[in-house]
Amino acid sequence: MEKRNWLVSGVSTGLGRAFAEAALAAGHTVVGTVRAERDLRAFVELEPGRAHGRILDVTDGDAVSSVVAEVEQNVGPLDVVIANAGYGLEGTFEETPLAEVRRQFEVNVFGTMATLQAALPHMRRRRRGHLMAVTSMGGLMAVPGMSAYCGSKFALEGVLEALHKEVAQFGIHVTAIAPGSFRTDWAGRSMTRTSQSIDDYDELFTPIRAARQKASGTQLGNPAKAGEAVVHITSVVQPPAHLLLGSDALRLVTAARTAVDEDIRVWETLSRTTDFAEGAQL
Repeated sequence: MEKRNWLVSGVSTGLGRAFAEAALAAGHTVVGTVRAERDLRAFVELEPGRAHGRILDVTDGDAVSSVVAEVEQNVGPLDVVIANAGYGLEGTFEETPLAEVRRQFEVNVFGTMATLQAALPHMRRRRRGHLMAVTSMGGLMAVPGMSAYCGSKFALEGVLEALHKEVAQFGIHVTAIAPGSFRTDWAGRSMTRTSQSIDDYDELFTPIRAARQKASGTQLGNPAKAGEAVVHITSVVQPPAHLLLGSDALRLVTAARTAVDEDIRVWETLSRTTDFAEGAQL
């Protein structure tokens, strides 16, 4: 396998760390971004000489552009970029303050877009590269109590699908990585949880929140295997535009898409009634 230069945001823990470790194990050079100096040192020590750390807040667009430009100059041309940095926000729609929703989108959506936009001009000039971002099975289906999170991930799915169609002409691949439940801290200490303030939602949401907290640390998905899967798709001629990770993601996303297809089928006749009778006017 050709050795490549990778950039992965958010490598201190979780899937970002797993992606970076898998790439290092395959012999690639990886620049990982973190928020704290302690995490930077720990990452560099994984593979001195091939593991490079950078302190970065992905919500600072200027800083993202500067880091990518510096890496291109001092580490080498970036072949693979994974915009992974993000977090989960749990709470019913009515109970979630808009300020927290905006923060969710600032990190999950705009931070990801800043990372991909910073790398894209370099890849476009070289006419090659692979841009990836971590969405979620929650970007293709939604569950109660995760409206802000799912909304941010649905937004990313749309961004990435359009981007895929824009840059294919330049030989650049784009993949939306949609993981299911993996054994990381995502549902534990890494998740932001809004307070429950409306009793009407307790019967529905209290068991959901409790089950998610209880399951943290025992999820089905193996992060190391997710890393291996992502490394694999960088070596194929035609990588997928959408990559689901985990059998739970396959099951839940398939069910959600089937439900959408059924709505389209049932209401097809009504959908057609909104056209002008005489057809399109040129």
